[in-house]
Amino acid sequence: MRLLFLSLLAATFLAALAESRSQTQPPEVRLADFPQFGTSTSLLVVAPHPDDEVLCCAGVIQRVRAAGGKVAVVWLTSGDASEMDLLVIEKSLFRKPQKSRDLALRRMQEAHAAATLLGVPADDQIFLGYPDRGVLSLLTDHYATPLYSKYNGSSVVPYDNALSPGHPYTGESLERDFDTVVQRLDPTLILAPSPRDAHTDHQAAGVLAMRTMSRRGELARVRYWIVHGGETWPLPRGFHPSRRLYPSPRGKALSPGTFLLTPAEVDLKFRALNSYQTQMKVMSSYLLSYVRSTELFSNMPMPPPGPAQELPPEPGTAATATK
Repeated sequence: MRLLFLSLLAATFLAALAESRSQTQPPEVRLADFPQFGTSTSLLVVAPHPDDEVLCCAGVIQRVRAAGGKVAVVWLTSGDASEMDLLVIEKSLFRKPQKSRDLALRRMQEAHAAATLLGVPADDQIFLGYPDRGVLSLLTDHYATPLYSKYNGSSVVPYDNALSPGHPYTGESLERDFDTVVQRLDPTLILAPSPRDAHTDHQAAGVLAMRTMSRRGELARVRYWIVHGGETWPLPRGFHPSRRLYPSPRGKALSPGTFLLTPAEVDLKFRALNSYQTQMKVMSSYLLSYVRSTELFSNMPMPPPGPAQELPPEPGTAATATK
C-alpha cells in the first residue's frame, strides 16, 4: 500500500512538473505573414459590424500607426439588427425601425471613439450603412434587386453619415461603394474576415474583399481573421490579457500566424473595446475574451484542397444576436 501511495505521489509530481514546464515554455510561435510596416504602409480593416475592428485587429492598427503608416477602417453595417442591444439598451421588446436606427447611430459614435483611440483619423473612418444580418443576401439573392431590412425598415442606406446615403441595398451597390473605398485608399494590406467565420455577415465581408482585390490583381495583399470561430472559442471567457489567443476550431485548418502585442498595445485595445458600451452591457465576458497578448491572421481565406472537413457549430445566439 505504501509503495502504491509513493508511486501515485511520484506520478502526481511528474504531471505537475510537466504542466509547469508547458506553461513556462509555450510551443513555438509562428508569426503572422505581414509585410514590414513603415511610412509606405496603407492598412484597410474591413469590419462587418462596429467592434469587429477592435476584436480582430487593434494591435496591428496600433503597430502600423506607430511605424508612420496610414490606417483606415470600413464598417459594412452599423449593427442595427442586434436584438439583445435593442432589448437592453433601447428597451424595445418588438422590432421598431426607428429604435434600430437609433441603436446604429449609437454604435457608430462608439466606433468613432474606439477608432480615434487607436489612432485612425476621422476621415478614414468609413461607414457604408448596409443591412446588418443581410450582407450575404446582398451578394447572392439580392445582387441586383434591393433587400428590405426588417430591422431598420429600409431598402436603401438610411444613414446621413454613411459613404453613400440612399444607395440601394443590393450587392451591386455594396461592391461599388467598397470599390470606391479601395480606390481612394489604395491599401497595401487589407485585414478581412475569413469566409470560414460562422457569422454570415463576416463570410460575405471576406468574399467581398476577395472579389474586389482579385479584380485589381492584388489578392495577395489580403490577410484573414476569424471572430466567430465556434461555440467554445475563445476560452476562457473574460479578461485574460496575458494569455495567448489560440486558433479557433473553424480556423485551425488555415494555419494562422500569430501577431504579438506589447502590454501597452493590449491596454489600448482594452480601452478601445470599452468604447462599445452598447456591446459591453450585453456580452462583456465574450468580448473581453479577445483582449489577449496575440492576434491571429492567415494568408489564405480557406483551407487548401483536401478531404472534406466538418465545421463546428455556429456560436450561440448570445454572440450572433449582438454582432
